[in-house]
Amino acid sequence: MMKRFVLSSLLVVVLAVVGLSNVGSGNKSLACLACDSGVVDKAPCEAFIVKIALENTGESEGTWSVNVAFEGEKWIWSGTPQNLTLRPCQAKTLRWHGNVPCNATINSVARLIVYYNDSFTPLNWWIRVVQGAELTITSSTVE
Repeated sequence: MMKRFVLSSLLVVVLAVVGLSNVGSGNKSLACLACDSGVVDKAPCEAFIVKIALENTGESEGTWSVNVAFEGEKWIWSGTPQNLTLRPCQAKTLRWHGNVPCNATINSVARLIVYYNDSFTPLNWWIRVVQGAELTITSSTVE
């Protein structure tokens, strides 16, 4: 299991480096094109909600401890584990509320990972940290 975690983490770092290598150039890298549909831009300290739909596809009732985390090279956020008990074919959606860390580096990315019991699944959802401040000219004068 540790080997899968290390390989998964390494993949996140490689995709982040490749995806950010063309930032500002106007050209998108292949890694960025592959993950654009699951990239959400958030500013430091900004709130987000994670919703995960789960179904018991087995033949007996089961209980799981489920948690989510955003993991990246520059920042990590982890939710609070939730216990889930489902009968066969029963489904439920769990929710987590979080905030991008206020010290998250601009242009950094973190990938959503779902943990359940002793397993984990990286999903194709990413948070890219963007500049939260925007300067707008509201008036001007020339004399």
